[in-house]
Amino acid sequence: MPSPTTPEWFDSPDPETGKPGLRFKCTMCGNCCTGPEGYVNFTEAEGRAIAKRLKISFEDFTRDYVKLSPFGPSLIEKRSPRGLDCIFLDREKIPGKAVCGIYEDRPAQCRTWPFWPGLIQSRRNWEQAKKTCPGLDTGPVIPPEKIRILRGKTPDDTARS
Repeated sequence: MPSPTTPEWFDSPDPETGKPGLRFKCTMCGNCCTGPEGYVNFTEAEGRAIAKRLKISFEDFTRDYVKLSPFGPSLIEKRSPRGLDCIFLDREKIPGKAVCGIYEDRPAQCRTWPFWPGLIQSRRNWEQAKKTCPGLDTGPVIPPEKIRILRGKTPDDTARS
């Protein structure tokens, strides 16, 4: 990771607004929560918070909603017409939208999207991600300082993405 004093590509002004940073606004498409097999890793504290939200024991949560990934415990997935959805992705609550059933307690991996180290490493990577995420380069400008904070909160396993 570059030092805080080394400019990064997203320190440049956004072409549309002239402000430094990246624009992002979630469109509730669900594309970041579906696709081929993947991993949504979480800490024990995050898992306990999810279990509490579901009003079940941590043991029941791990039995019913968790698989072991190469990077630790991960939320399981369910088949959908779009691929494999996160078990908590709800495509019925709001017609035409995909919402997270545990949004307030979603893991850091989800909270930090799309500011994952691999995705914001270069403009090229960002442009590649735009092919599946319609929220990239739309909405308000996220300042570089906030991008760096979110990137720093990204779990190590997500950094490999």
